[in-house]
Amino acid sequence: MKIRCVYEHNGNDTLLYSDNYIGAFTRGETKETALEKMEREVQSYLRWCGRSCQGEAETDGAQEAAHIEIVQEKESTLQICDADSDVLFNTEREPLTQAEYEELKGLALKSAEDFLRLYEAIPNKRKSVLPVRKTFYGQIPRTAEEMYEHTKNVNNYYWSEIGVTADNEGTILVCRRRGFETLEQMEGFLQNGVFDGSYDEQWSLRKVLRRFIWHDRIHAKAMYRMALKTFPEAEIPDIFAFGDGNM
Repeated sequence: MKIRCVYEHNGNDTLLYSDNYIGAFTRGETKETALEKMEREVQSYLRWCGRSCQGEAETDGAQEAAHIEIVQEKESTLQICDADSDVLFNTEREPLTQAEYEELKGLALKSAEDFLRLYEAIPNKRKSVLPVRKTFYGQIPRTAEEMYEHTKNVNNYYWSEIGVTADNEGTILVCRRRGFETLEQMEGFLQNGVFDGSYDEQWSLRKVLRRFIWHDRIHAKAMYRMALKTFPEAEIPDIFAFGDGNM
């Protein structure tokens, strides 16, 4: 298994993303910590989607050891420890084929649908044992309801960065699907132009699709772990295949 990684960091704090398993990521207080987690993260990601973004079927039994290669580095001034990010992958500047688009669209919609299913499985949407914690952008979402609303409500923000008119109305799946419908009415959207968006950050369609899947995965992990702690007697479905929760 070859895992190509983009390394974004602020000092030692690290976000490591795969650019060939779109949406898979790890965080760590050092690059080495994040690297140690990456093979397990990709295996979890493959269990979730059942197939890699390259069409490589998931197989049982012994697996070849992962070869992890850092193909791009971005030094950031953002709070990487809180998963703030502004990197544009070099590969996110390339045009999309129809097949690539349909595959990434399918993953983004599956991710939204699975996130909604996980949220709906939480017994009490407003209960959490997690302590209050603040970051540069405000209080970290603690309850399932807060995590869901936060994750859903980037819909308008992400789409608008590439000129797609969108809103946050309806479920996370409904509003994301509506964004795709609007996008597909725009001439030449597969050319994947690069846009100068908010906060001097560059965006493209490929980046939007990656950010949706990545952002869902961040908060699905948080919601799943919170639910296991808050509702130890409940059966919380491991929809995203996180396994033992060591993330």
